[in-house]
Amino acid sequence: MEPMASPLAARPSALLRRRPIPALPRRRLISATPLRPPPQPSAASPPSIRHRRRRRPKPSLFPARSSSSQSDSPNPASSPLPLPPPREGAKLIPLAISLAVGLAIWFLVPTPAEVTPQAWQLLAIFLSTITGLILGPLPIAAWAFLGLTASVATKTLTFSAAFDAFENEVIWLIVISFFFARGFVKTGLGDRIATYFVKWLGKSTLGLSYGLTVSEAFIAPAMPSTTARAGGVFLPIIQSLSLSAGSEPGERSAGRLGSYLVMSQFQSSSNSSALFLTAAAQNLLCLKLAEELGIHIASPWLSWFEAASLPAIASLLATPYILYKIFPPEIKDTPDAPAIATKRLEEMGPATRNEWVMICTMVFAVSLWVFGDALGISSVVAAMLGLSILLLFGVLNWDDCLSEKSAWDTLAWFAVLVGMAEQLTNLGIVTWMSNCVAESLQHFSLSWPAAFCILQASYFFIHYLFASQTAHVGALYSAFLAMHLAAGVPHVLATLALAYNTNLFGALTHYSSGQAAVYFGVGYLDLPDIFRLGFITALINALIWASVGTFWWKFLGLY
Repeated sequence: MEPMASPLAARPSALLRRRPIPALPRRRLISATPLRPPPQPSAASPPSIRHRRRRRPKPSLFPARSSSSQSDSPNPASSPLPLPPPREGAKLIPLAISLAVGLAIWFLVPTPAEVTPQAWQLLAIFLSTITGLILGPLPIAAWAFLGLTASVATKTLTFSAAFDAFENEVIWLIVISFFFARGFVKTGLGDRIATYFVKWLGKSTLGLSYGLTVSEAFIAPAMPSTTARAGGVFLPIIQSLSLSAGSEPGERSAGRLGSYLVMSQFQSSSNSSALFLTAAAQNLLCLKLAEELGIHIASPWLSWFEAASLPAIASLLATPYILYKIFPPEIKDTPDAPAIATKRLEEMGPATRNEWVMICTMVFAVSLWVFGDALGISSVVAAMLGLSILLLFGVLNWDDCLSEKSAWDTLAWFAVLVGMAEQLTNLGIVTWMSNCVAESLQHFSLSWPAAFCILQASYFFIHYLFASQTAHVGALYSAFLAMHLAAGVPHVLATLALAYNTNLFGALTHYSSGQAAVYFGVGYLDLPDIFRLGFITALINALIWASVGTFWWKFLGLY
């Protein structure tokens, strides 16, 4: 048999001369950039395949992260002129304002008779430091170090007194909590737990939101970093599910699914952090500062959970539904979400050895946090034992700890703020301020419940001036707690209520907490929506905590 002749070879040469390149007009119609036409497809490639190659692929449930993308490289022919390098050093206007605040208090405001010159100088340095934390002339840790240097250089504090807070147990407990959070992310255990809840509850958009909310509350006591939970576990899941539903960040389609899921998780996370003592770093600091004022809470983990349980759970159940009504998604049903979660779990396979070590370690650590007082084991020792287990079994290595920059950065500036706050208490500044407030309250003949409401609201909404929950605690918690005590508010009630508020105001703005920056940065939320819904949800949470908490705390005997 003779071989079959090629159809192209059988064409007349005249036809070939009249139509030399028949595909060029079609390529011009579909080309996106005339400077960089797409590569010519093979003859066997249908147009649909060429179209799919230009679309952005939908990521898996947990998309891989990369620091750079080849497709993002600029075109040399169309690149603008290179921008000048950013200016190094402090921002001049914030620097001038921050220094002016401290100098004005030090030299222009007369020192009260009840306050020593040393205490007044430290107050001036402290307020200058706080102003710098708000305005940001330098990174937080760098500015805190300048404040520490000023207190030593002016001989306001001795070197040992200035660095005394670096030995604080609570600060080291906070540092170790960052390492625990890294272990959850590194092993994938947090992803696995959250994916199971998506599989069980994710058939509708509202159910999907509840699944993510419940899963965060489930892992919160063993993962004491709100930022790590947001960026390392829940945001990748939300982003993947949203993109799979055609909801793109920064586009009109963001409202289909992604905007609601991000907002719901953002607002609910504050209640998860308030539910457990070990769910957020600032919770531990609040109780430590309360001890400096002589308030000791027996069995702190259990006492915290007992008092927070009913109002926090009520808010956790209400928040996704309320946002579903006032900030509704366009997609109401998500039938593909359980299937995506099931497929992801199959890809993950059975739990690995490191995941089981992580589970056992966290059960061990949480058990010691709960029953440590009865066993004579402090919270920081329990955390140190847990970290030692993770290091011994190779779940974490020392390089993981060294590369956790946020932990060491927190150690630096947090210790400075805590140290200054402790010294202000020791030098009598906090007592003087609380007495002044108490006299003002007595002048208006306010009862302690009225004073309680006014002080709590002031402490809450002043957070609009702060970009960190822990900075807010270090700056104002001791002063406001002293004001509560001077006004006659029951000690334990004042301590816990201020601490719970410290978590709830973390969802006020896009800069109010670490998780706020994470959720805003993904691009699904607009600033007007964050400020509007942050304020509305804050009022709703305040109403729930006030109404439910009033009866529950009375039942527990807190007042």
